[in-house]
Amino acid sequence: MKAARFYGKEDLRIEEVPEPGPGPGQVKLRNAFAGICGSDLHFFFYPESLPFDLDQPHPLTGATLPQILGHEFSGTVVEVGEGVTDVKVGDLGAVYPLAVSCGECAACRKGLPFSCPLMGSLGSNVEGGGLAEFTTCDASKLHVLPDGVDLRLGALVEPMAVGWHAVTRSGVEPGGTALIAGAGPIGIGAWFAFKARGVQQVLVSEPSADRRAIMAALGAQVVDPVNEDLAAAIASLTDGAGVDVAVDAAGAGAAISSALAGLVPGGRLVVAALHEHAMEFQPTGLMMSEKEIVGAVGYRPEEFDAVIAAMADGVYDTTGWVRELPLEGVVDALRSLRDGVGGKILLKVG
Repeated sequence: MKAARFYGKEDLRIEEVPEPGPGPGQVKLRNAFAGICGSDLHFFFYPESLPFDLDQPHPLTGATLPQILGHEFSGTVVEVGEGVTDVKVGDLGAVYPLAVSCGECAACRKGLPFSCPLMGSLGSNVEGGGLAEFTTCDASKLHVLPDGVDLRLGALVEPMAVGWHAVTRSGVEPGGTALIAGAGPIGIGAWFAFKARGVQQVLVSEPSADRRAIMAALGAQVVDPVNEDLAAAIASLTDGAGVDVAVDAAGAGAAISSALAGLVPGGRLVVAALHEHAMEFQPTGLMMSEKEIVGAVGYRPEEFDAVIAAMADGVYDTTGWVRELPLEGVVDALRSLRDGVGGKILLKVG
């Protein structure tokens, strides 16, 4: 079968590799679509920034380079392993990629497996991934798609769940107001999650004209934080009060600063983006206004299901922001993502 295997910095190769078979408790999928995201970008361009050493076998899984990438993917069950009873051949599903965590560290004891230093995920440091024609996973990790949710939408469940979890962490109530900094896939996911939760007054701050146009076409209110007055736009949205919550999906210090300034007293900022550079921070304003900053990483299994249910209800619209490329276009997709062009790229792998 064909697979995209990562060998090291800017070295990703389409190769023929053996087709996997399911072990006990596993299913084998014919993969359909796989998305490219920011963590894939870090793998390809900045592997030195990752929180684990790719040159050493993973302590829990033994996985090492070369590694099949792809953790946002969907597929059709073509074979089931011994003991699998709740998934059948022919089922369509989205894969929850978190495979292992240590179960013993402080994060795991707190129920935060995505914060475990030994966390292992398909498509990064667990054998197998979505950028291949077939893969295997534990049957418990396959979230079966209902009627009305196709495999194309299924490949978007994972990135949309990241945005959903960020909105969960915000604690926003229906009828509240929100700012999203950054209109990449996670920002788009947060926008749909706010919409699903009854939050209609949402301002999207994005310097890219292309991405602003994408969001505007979906019905979002947008602002250019570089050439327009973001503070004035927030004031106009909220009658001068400030937004109840904000989501940083940009990964830039300026986005953090402007989002904090735009919060109502007692508001909450959720950091859901990787930051490559440190920033200066003056906490006095935070103290005086009792604003909060919280992090958001990953998602819960029930949030996967919530996104799928919202997709079945027609909340998610892929018009204008999802582009498809063949598997052979994976490197072009990574470079496009680095340049901040467009919305979401799905690779057709099946």
